[in-house]
Amino acid sequence: MSFQDKTIQCADCGTDFSFTAEDQEFFQSKGYTNEPKRCPSCRQARKTERNGSRADRYGLPRKMFPAVCADCGKETQVPFEPTNGKPVYCSDCYRKVRPSR
Repeated sequence: MSFQDKTIQCADCGTDFSFTAEDQEFFQSKGYTNEPKRCPSCRQARKTERNGSRADRYGLPRKMFPAVCADCGKETQVPFEPTNGKPVYCSDCYRKVRPSR
């Protein structure tokens, strides 16, 4: 099948962007049947919004929260905000209670 470049208007920002023949071939190879509705920058922004910033993957510090281990009572830091009624463990105790992989 022969593809030709197309101009599409972004559903989010309204700017026109090019859906190149090369992009169309790529979409077909992945089995995609619909054309993109968003320009590349809006697609990336939506992807980042959906997946979070993933800052910890790039060596940036994670926000840590203080907690008290439900097993040994030691004060610790965890990368999520503890919820009342749910146990939180220090790393040593977590190794003992986590399910085997």
